[in-house]
Amino acid sequence: MSNALPYRPRTGEIPTDPGVYRFRDENGRVLYVGKAKNLRARLSNYFAPLPSLHERTRRMVTTANSVEWTVVASEFEALQLEFTWIKEFNPPFNVQFRDDKSYPYLAVTLGEEIPRVLVTRNRKIKGARYFGPYTKAWAIRDTVDHMLKVFPMRSCTDTIYRRAQQTNRPCLLGDIGRCAAPCVARVTAEEHRVIADDFVSFMGGNDSRYIAQLNREMKAAAAEMDYESAARYRDSIGALEAALSKTAVVFGDRVDADVFGIAADELAASVHQFIVRGGRIRGTRSWVVDKELDIGIGELVETVLHNAYEDDIYPPREVFVPELPEDAAELELWLGERRREGLREEAPGPGRVSAGNVDLKVAQRGDKKALAETAETNARQSLLLYKTRRSSDFVARSQALTDIQEALGMPDAPLRMECFDVSHLSGTNIVASMVVFEDGLPRKDQYRRFSIPESTDDTESIYQVLTRRLAYLGEEPKRSEEDAEIKKFSYSPNLLLVDGGQPQVQAAARALAESGVTGIQLAGIAKRLEEIWLPDSDYPVILPRNSDALFLIQRIRDEAHRFAITYQRSKRKRDITSQLSEIRGLGPSRVQRLLKHFGSVSRLKAADVDEIASVRTIGPTLAQVVFDALHPAE
Repeated sequence: MSNALPYRPRTGEIPTDPGVYRFRDENGRVLYVGKAKNLRARLSNYFAPLPSLHERTRRMVTTANSVEWTVVASEFEALQLEFTWIKEFNPPFNVQFRDDKSYPYLAVTLGEEIPRVLVTRNRKIKGARYFGPYTKAWAIRDTVDHMLKVFPMRSCTDTIYRRAQQTNRPCLLGDIGRCAAPCVARVTAEEHRVIADDFVSFMGGNDSRYIAQLNREMKAAAAEMDYESAARYRDSIGALEAALSKTAVVFGDRVDADVFGIAADELAASVHQFIVRGGRIRGTRSWVVDKELDIGIGELVETVLHNAYEDDIYPPREVFVPELPEDAAELELWLGERRREGLREEAPGPGRVSAGNVDLKVAQRGDKKALAETAETNARQSLLLYKTRRSSDFVARSQALTDIQEALGMPDAPLRMECFDVSHLSGTNIVASMVVFEDGLPRKDQYRRFSIPESTDDTESIYQVLTRRLAYLGEEPKRSEEDAEIKKFSYSPNLLLVDGGQPQVQAAARALAESGVTGIQLAGIAKRLEEIWLPDSDYPVILPRNSDALFLIQRIRDEAHRFAITYQRSKRKRDITSQLSEIRGLGPSRVQRLLKHFGSVSRLKAADVDEIASVRTIGPTLAQVVFDALHPAE
C-alpha cells in the first residue's frame, strides 16, 4: 500500500483559517464532514503516513477520491456549517444516529385561536409549545388527564370540535367538566386562552405557585363555610399533586436544565437525557449512535447536542454534559441562538430574548452531579441492552456468522466459537478465561477459568492456557455421567479467538501447532482498533464498523474480559482473606469487619496501628499483630 494519496493537496494550498472540509469518493458522495480552527493543521493529520493513522481513518482517506474545504469567518460559523452539511449529506463516516424521532411530546397549540392540548410525535406544529420528550405515551396521557381537572382546556380533534359547534352540543369531556367547552360558548375564546396559558405555565415549572394559590382559596372558602367550593379546590390540589407525582423533584423550582449521560465503546455510543423544568424531571430520552471513526466523548457531545436541539426543540438555561468539547465556547453560542429562537416564538419581546443564554458545563457536585451519574448509568444500560438485542436477533446472528466465515476465509460458519482472555494485577494472581458461543449465543455452562501459577508475560500466559485447553481435543467422547463435564470440554471449536494482537496470536498458533489439532481457525481481536489478526498475516482483517459480525466478535471478547476480571478479583480477595485468617485472634467476622472498614487491601496495608485498632473488636494488641503480619520484617 502506497503511503501517498493521489488527491492530497499541497500544504501551501490549504488555508490556516477556520473552516469546514468534506471528503468525497469517486462518485462525488460525501464520506465525511468535519470542522477545524485551522484547516491546514487539521487536514495534515489525515495525510500523515498511512500506517500511523487509526485503521478507520485510514479506510476513510483511502476510500475518498478528493477533499474540499470552505473557509468561514469564525469557529462558530464552522460549527453551524458542519451541522448543516451533516444533516444534508448524512456522511457514512460521521456519527450515525439510530434515533427514530418517535418519542411522544405534550404539545399545546398556542398558535390556534382555540388552543388544544395533545400528545404527539409531530414536532413541527406551527406555534405549538412542546414539553418532553417522554419515553411512555401512556404516562403523559395520564398526566394530561389529571391536569384537565384543574385546567379544563380543549383536547378534542378539529373534527369533534366542528361537530360540537354545528350541533351546539359539547362532547363528553365538556359534560364531565374536563373541558370548558368553548365550542358551545360556555367560555369565550379569551377566557379559554387564559386557561391554556395557565396550563402551559404550570407545565413550564410554575407548579408550586398554583398549588399554593389553590390552598389559600380552599382555606378561605372553608372559613366562609362554603364547603362545596372548598371541596372543589381540594380535588384540584389532589389532581395537580397526582400530576406532579409523575415527575421527580431534583432541584430548586427555578432550575431549567438538560442533563446528558453518554456511554461509548469502539463501535457505538448510547445517550440518555434527563429533561428538568421547574426543578422536576419532565421527561427522559435515550438513543444510540453508531461510530464509524474513533472519536472521544468531547466530539460526541457536539453531535449529540446537535441531534437533541434540531427542529423545534430548544435548549434550557443550563446543559450538563459528561465532558466539554474543545470548542465549548462556540457550542454555547449556538445553543444560545437556538434558545433565543425558542423564546421569540414563545413570547415575542426583547426582554426575554436578551436573557436567552445557555451555560454548557460539567456537573461537579451535589444533586446535579448525582443526576448526571444516573444519566450515565442509564446510558451504559441502554448500550448493553442495544448490543445484546442486536447480537441475539436470529437473522442478525445468522448474517454475522456468515460474514465472519467469509471475512476469515473459513470453510464453514463458526457455529462454535471460544474466546480466551488473560487478567492479572501487576503480574500477580494471573488467571485466564474461556467463554463459549454457540450459534452466536453464550453457553455459560461451558465457560472455564484457568489459574496460571507463573508466567513471564501475556503471550506466555496465552500459550499455557491454549496448551491446556487443546490437550482435551481429539480425545474419544466420554460415556459415563461423571465425565459429562470433560465431554463438553472436548468439543472442538470452529473458531478460536484470543484477546490481543499479533503477538498473542502467534503464541496461540504455537500452542495449536504443538497440539497437533487441526481444523480450527485462529484469530486475535486487537483492543480499540477492533482489528482481526490472523496468524502470519501482515495486515489485519477489517470488518465493517456497523456490521453485526463485528458486534458479535466484540461481544464475545467483552464477555471473556468480564469473566476473567471477575475471577481475578475473587481470587485476589480470597488471597488476602486467607492471609488475614491465618493471623491468630482474627476470626471470619473480624476479617470481614477489617475489609469492610478499610474498603480495600491497599488501604488496610497503608493503615497504621492506631487506625487498625479503631475498628470495632480489634483493640491495640491485636492491631499490632495484624500490622506486623502485613508488614513482615525484611
